[in-house]
Amino acid sequence: MNKAYKFRIMPNSEQQIMFAKTFGCVRFIYNRMLADKIKYYEETKQKLNNTPAQYKKEFEWLKEVDSLALANAQINLQTAYNNFFRSSQIGFPKFKSKKSNHRSYTTNCVNNNIKLENGYLTLPKIGKVKIKQHRIVPFEYKLKSVTVSQTPSGKYYASILFEYENQVQQIKPKTFLGLDYSMHELYKDSNGNEACYSQYYRQAEKKLAKEQRKLSKMQKGSHNRNKQRLKVAKLHEKVANQRKDFLHKQSKQIANAYDCVCIENLNMKAMSQSLHFGKSVSDNSWRMFTSFLAYKLADMGKQLVKVDKFFASSQTCHVCGYKNPKTKDLSVRVWDCPVCGTHHDRDVNAAINIMNEGMRLINA
Repeated sequence: MNKAYKFRIMPNSEQQIMFAKTFGCVRFIYNRMLADKIKYYEETKQKLNNTPAQYKKEFEWLKEVDSLALANAQINLQTAYNNFFRSSQIGFPKFKSKKSNHRSYTTNCVNNNIKLENGYLTLPKIGKVKIKQHRIVPFEYKLKSVTVSQTPSGKYYASILFEYENQVQQIKPKTFLGLDYSMHELYKDSNGNEACYSQYYRQAEKKLAKEQRKLSKMQKGSHNRNKQRLKVAKLHEKVANQRKDFLHKQSKQIANAYDCVCIENLNMKAMSQSLHFGKSVSDNSWRMFTSFLAYKLADMGKQLVKVDKFFASSQTCHVCGYKNPKTKDLSVRVWDCPVCGTHHDRDVNAAINIMNEGMRLINA
């Protein structure tokens, strides 16, 4: 099994220059190889299998950076290129923009050329970089690769991938929980509890709008504009970090308490494109929450069950099974079942139905 640890790194000025050079070379080789592939295909209608090595004679400065970083750029391009030809739903690979503030490259561990020890991470062509190691990596873990990235706010991170042997014993589910997606609270569960999500983006929206207005009025390429861009980037980064922290803690709490969690398999991309509630959907990040929940449960031998999105969880009375067509109107938050007389909270009732359907799918 593989597991990644993400650590903050603090390179010195010389190392920052080398990182910038590596980011640039990786972007250049990706774009150059893509341009040559396009040109060759237009002339011959065949695929071109080019490699970074054939460009080093013409561009000798490519030899100054880690060759494995360039090789990984080739692999990423080839994967994207092949995916396009395999499926019509996948778009053609795009050129990487020099103006993008998201930069990264991946290098592999070969002959122990990457080391993590004594608060330092040793990288090819870079040397020892100081690292904030907030957790201990088990001794038996084998280092496989490192992805170095720079955020728009200028911070550097290293995502280190380890390989380890671990046979997770699957637990027979005894405790179940159903979660119904809620736009404001993130979710309501089958026990009647809610996540009480703080909507971090909504809280920072006015401040973000103010700073972004300042940014839009500044002259492009100026020093003041770059300072303001960093200010805006730091605000966005803070919101993202607050959201991730909350989702990690919430998913860990649920994974520790229950053997099986049942959710709806919703199309969050379509919901986020809605004009009415797109911001709220993006803010609470249900998709990220469920992915955190999935891998945390899997590490413990537990299960995440996804119920079909067309399952009538909100319409069905969980006591007698009566379907209430009036609940198709999203403004109906509570209702009374005309058959058994049970009073329902819309989301809690849906969560109970989702849990029952998940239990049925497991036992089927």
